[in-house]
Amino acid sequence: MSLTLLISVACLVAGCATQPAPAGKAAIAAKDWKAAIRSLSSAALRDTRNADIENYLGYTYRQSGQLPLAFTHYQRALQPDPRHRGAHEYIGEAHLMANNLAKAEEHLAALQRICLIPCEEYEDLKKAVAEYRARAAK
Repeated sequence: MSLTLLISVACLVAGCATQPAPAGKAAIAAKDWKAAIRSLSSAALRDTRNADIENYLGYTYRQSGQLPLAFTHYQRALQPDPRHRGAHEYIGEAHLMANNLAKAEEHLAALQRICLIPCEEYEDLKKAVAEYRARAAK
């Protein structure tokens, strides 16, 4: 059996198939939002209930300034996985960009319930909310 086949089988068993398309992640790292959207959209068509792909699509649309599409994909990420920490963090940050502090705080509260031990997503959104409040107070 080839190494590639072994890795593919191991990934299927371990759930690696739920990871976003490598080309999409590479495009995100390069901040090539158009390429990321193309790659991730293609992956989403092949795997319609993949919360990670939808979350990455939301992130990519948010970074490209397309908040309505970002919200759509974050919601799609939360449908199959309501406890998706990354989606809660990112949609909270998107709500801050849209000047909706109350909605951002809803996702912060969700992360507080989800993260039984300290988690990065909660801490990042908590910091973003605090920074938003500080800017609003000036």
